[in-house]
Amino acid sequence: MKKLNVLLVIGILIGAVLLSTASPQMMQGLQSAFLSVLSPFLRTGSAVSQELENAGKNLKTLDQLEAENRELTLRNREMMTENQLLRDIERENNKLRQVLDYRERSVFSLLPARVISRDASTWWSTIKVNRGFEDGVESNMPVLTEAGLVGKTLTVSKNISTVLLLTDETCRVAARVEGSIEQGIVSGQRVSGPGTPGEIQLTYLSKGADLQPGQKVYTAGVSGGVFPSGLLIGTVKSFRARALDGQALLEPAVDLAGVEDVFILAGTK
Repeated sequence: MKKLNVLLVIGILIGAVLLSTASPQMMQGLQSAFLSVLSPFLRTGSAVSQELENAGKNLKTLDQLEAENRELTLRNREMMTENQLLRDIERENNKLRQVLDYRERSVFSLLPARVISRDASTWWSTIKVNRGFEDGVESNMPVLTEAGLVGKTLTVSKNISTVLLLTDETCRVAARVEGSIEQGIVSGQRVSGPGTPGEIQLTYLSKGADLQPGQKVYTAGVSGGVFPSGLLIGTVKSFRARALDGQALLEPAVDLAGVEDVFILAGTK
């Protein structure tokens, strides 16, 4: 190890002596050779430095990225809202087409009316519509939609009428069950509490009536009655035999809680 150090010192001394005695031409040659050896490394380092500098210029700050993200999120929500509005408009147009088509096909003379309020004390029993005796409306006229029966007019003023809904216990409708000989009376039941709708029931059925869920129930159209035959009332949910008769619970054909537009049946065409 000591010999290696001695040889290294001697080599350095000899190199120093040679450099000190070398001519200018020899020094230039040595510098040129040295630079030739280092040139590839110098070029590579410069290129890497330039690339890093360019990449740094293209990088965005965190604030810029957050701002772009907020803008994209807002635009996405805007597009979702626009799509929802378009779907709502399409749904409303389809609904209006169905209503107009039903009115054209109906054999009855139908007076269109709009629900303007609900009785706050009996929310599920009555509604008010924007038609009255000035429009030819009278008491005990059937009220319906393209989906089925709603109820009947109760009290009528000049431009407003109160409609008694099927869910009211005093609204009674003679009815028949499709696919059977069963007939009975549809009526509402007393509301059990605030905001809870009464159920529609079909009573005076035979105790052995074999009614199945999903069977449709229509108005029977008895002589002298308010409702003509063939108006859809609802579908059977369940049936049970009681002591004296059979009783079926029905699902109304019309969403009475959300109905907005109705027809008042004012006779035949």
